[in-house]
Amino acid sequence: MEETNKFQQLASAEQLKRTVAALETNGISAVVVETGAEAKTKALSLIEKGTSVMTATSTTADQIGLGEAIEESKDFVSLRKKITELPESEQRAAARRINSAPDYVVGSANAVTEDGKVVIASNSGSQLAPYAFSAAHVIWVVGTQKIVANLDEAMKRIEEYTLKLESERLQKIYGMDSVIRKTLIINSEVMPGRITMILVKEKLGF
Repeated sequence: MEETNKFQQLASAEQLKRTVAALETNGISAVVVETGAEAKTKALSLIEKGTSVMTATSTTADQIGLGEAIEESKDFVSLRKKITELPESEQRAAARRINSAPDYVVGSANAVTEDGKVVIASNSGSQLAPYAFSAAHVIWVVGTQKIVANLDEAMKRIEEYTLKLESERLQKIYGMDSVIRKTLIINSEVMPGRITMILVKEKLGF
């Protein structure tokens, strides 16, 4: 119970300060906002008009209405909307092609370390290639309860806390548990300005 509570707690001011500095050192732009509403506004402001946007499956993006705003916007081309409008039999193959190299990918991360590393666990792996390389721009919205001391604690958070909650979500929708099949660790980013993380002082996502 103690560990579960630990992974639910928002980062302290000192933890947040260290994490922001480390992310910036590692080539990841970091912005701190107070609320999910501010995060949504900031994320949308970072997306250039007329560009293609992949919205990765994200409880955080859903909670703040970011995915819906992108799909409904006439300023961007929503790749998720483009895929869902296709016949169901074509969606899986189309998703691989359409999402292979978006202008922007928007989503979240499962853990962020105080030394500026980012960890994303995935069942399908659909969001990992754009996060790692193929998207021209990456925008993550992350509640500060996801900040942890190091990579060992990041994996513990994912395996012992996040996975259970994600399985509960999938059980409600598909009647199945989640599985950590693929994990991406970003130690640093080589392309200046490619990745922006919006850290929110609210408990968002898992």
